[in-house]
Amino acid sequence: MESLIIAPSVLSMDYTRMSEQLQALERSKADWIHFDVMDGHFVPNLSFGPDILKQFRKSTDMFLDTHLMVSDPEFFAPIFRDAGADLIVFHTEALDNDPKRIADLLDTIHSWNLQAGFSVKPDTPIEPFLGLLDKADLVLIMSVHPGYGGQKFIPEVLSKVRTLDEERKAGRWNGRIEIDGGINSETAKEAKEAGVDTLVAGSYVFKNDIESAVDSLC
Repeated sequence: MESLIIAPSVLSMDYTRMSEQLQALERSKADWIHFDVMDGHFVPNLSFGPDILKQFRKSTDMFLDTHLMVSDPEFFAPIFRDAGADLIVFHTEALDNDPKRIADLLDTIHSWNLQAGFSVKPDTPIEPFLGLLDKADLVLIMSVHPGYGGQKFIPEVLSKVRTLDEERKAGRWNGRIEIDGGINSETAKEAKEAGVDTLVAGSYVFKNDIESAVDSLC
């Protein structure tokens, strides 16, 4: 397994205390910031545009893990590239689960010298995309239905994590396995045991003491 990375989701940040909470993140053991982009169409919620990502890029040197929950990731990827993303992750479902379109967008993101990954919703199987792993730096397994924070962890998705981990153990892939949704100190243990090496946590981090919450995930 890769070394563990904690990626707090700033969807749950208290934006009246942004500077204070960002400093707490930088003091913590968190390595990445997870930035959720929702368009109100692919998921039933709206979140951040590129200008907010630009502000994070100006404010921190932390790695910006940008998760596009949008219907047209081919359109939005270059916008968030220009805003300062380090990694762009998009949903297979937004590209009709078409392996060629997914491969092409991964290649395009890599051509910008950024990291690239894809994500699947809880009900989407991972097997159709195993042939694309060599093009992905990371695969994000959603452990809630995307669109809202604070949902309960869906343990059944860990079978997809195990499948991906088997690919790594067999030497067919060396990317990261990320999980997002309902992560706390208990579900983080289950996820890590299944093979996750990159944990996204939002409410759990920002509704508690940030440094202590991050510590409890490690």
